Amino acid sequence: MGFSGFKKYIFFAAAQLLPYCLLCCSQASPEISYGSLELVHYENGGRHAERFTFFILPHDADGFEDLEELWLYHDWEGLSWHLSSKNWVKEVVAGDTWIGSRAIAMADGGTLPRGQFRAVLIDKGGNRTERLYSFDFPVESALPFPSLAITGDNYTIVSEYPEQYFLVFDNEGNYLSTVTPPSHKGDVSALGLPSRAESMALWARHPSQSVSAFTDIVPLRD
Repeated sequence: MGFSGFKKYIFFAAAQLLPYCLLCCSQASPEISYGSLELVHYENGGRHAERFTFFILPHDADGFEDLEELWLYHDWEGLSWHLSSKNWVKEVVAGDTWIGSRAIAMADGGTLPRGQFRAVLIDKGGNRTERLYSFDFPVESALPFPSLAITGDNYTIVSEYPEQYFLVFDNEGNYLSTVTPPSHKGDVSALGLPSRAESMALWARHPSQSVSAFTDIVPLRD
């Protein structure tokens, strides 16, 4: 076969494979259907610190497994946080799979920036999409930090947040369940905690302001 014949053969072979590649190598970009950015105040060694809980509801025509990277940028401050399919958290809510992180924080543990954030979702083919989010909750919260105290069989919540939850843990600090207390004061034994429960923390939320607070873990027994 001469060189010109070889070129014709390569062109013919490529033409035969083209429809297959168009069918199997999709160029569809991923989508961000919804997103959530919530500020979390928490206790850390006797002081209060901040984290963002950041989740998106993604969609990819090539399937969920085609998703590879998720970035959160604060362009004004020149900051970025990177997540990948190897380390992002997956949460299934009402049959939908959300991906993200509960640990978006400053490297020095300082206050997170406010203003506009940009989420960028990238699939394995390099296709990407982005979506903007704004978070303008003041640096100085108008809500005092909540507290949880347990004395004997009695618990006491001090909180101005509209929603309260108990996060329950075993003796090794493993999460067991989330319980909604019926009031700010009551009996621990009436909460219906798992038999392996050894401690719990208060999670107080203000959903309309996208802010919440976690107290330190408190032992159930002295």
